[in-house]
Amino acid sequence: MKQKRMMLKRDIKEKKELVNIEMDRFLPRKDEYPKQIHKAIRHSLFAGGKRIRPYLMIHTYQLFAKMTPKILPVAGALEMLHTYTLIHDDLPEIDNDDYRRGKRACHIIYGSNIALLAGDALLLYAIEAINSAEVNDKIKLQIIREFCEETGHLGLIAGQMVDIESEGKKISEKVVNYIHKNKTGRLINLAIRFGCLLSKASEVDREIMQRFGEKIGLAFQIMDDILDIEGDQNTLGKSTGKDEREKKATYPALAGIEKSREKAEKLIEGACQLLDKYGEKAQYLELLARFILTRKF
Repeated sequence: MKQKRMMLKRDIKEKKELVNIEMDRFLPRKDEYPKQIHKAIRHSLFAGGKRIRPYLMIHTYQLFAKMTPKILPVAGALEMLHTYTLIHDDLPEIDNDDYRRGKRACHIIYGSNIALLAGDALLLYAIEAINSAEVNDKIKLQIIREFCEETGHLGLIAGQMVDIESEGKKISEKVVNYIHKNKTGRLINLAIRFGCLLSKASEVDREIMQRFGEKIGLAFQIMDDILDIEGDQNTLGKSTGKDEREKKATYPALAGIEKSREKAEKLIEGACQLLDKYGEKAQYLELLARFILTRKF
């Protein structure tokens, strides 16, 4: 098992470097005018992070097609999108967090006004990056359309809205599921769907992988909620204990830590079973899914 964890760690590092190089090449330099916005963008984007969403997209693609650098702009777009959500999430008006990825949050260094603009810019750069990819125009158009639908007022923004409205209230499992599905699950599933679209996976395979994404997306957020209680701030790279202080809508608040952990374990087992069809080709997706249960950061 230790050997497999090392395999996963090396592979994540390798894919992360590919995506970082692609994003670095695409974005303006930090000394380009106006400098502050470009510094803020790069501070947040290159502060760290495992690049899990691009990683999922790349390995989903590799289930059905041979790897090509042409898909990397789309992988980079997913990370830009994710970082936009983190910048905005950390703002005082939303989750009010001073740290992200082990460094001071964007708004702490540059101010809320510039942080807001940096997030906005990354969202738009993500669409530009997708448009720059040298892939089939019909597929590219579908990716852009789904990108906008999933991140809009009925997707990611909806999840954030309900999360804000639910603070301090007694909420049902249905509401918690809605928040987690839209705030976390949407981006994880989007990465998997993009991998399927780019590789021209069959309808059957797209359905299987969507179910896989739904399961790991919910498990990921449940474990994130648990880490907010049990995790170490220095290891996690962000503040802990905030969910309880802010009375956030989480699984541990609803069902307790042990039942939440059991639910996450059941979800991951179900997700891994879905990968059986693909055999050895899916080993890194399975390793990543199982890593979700044991991650400390």
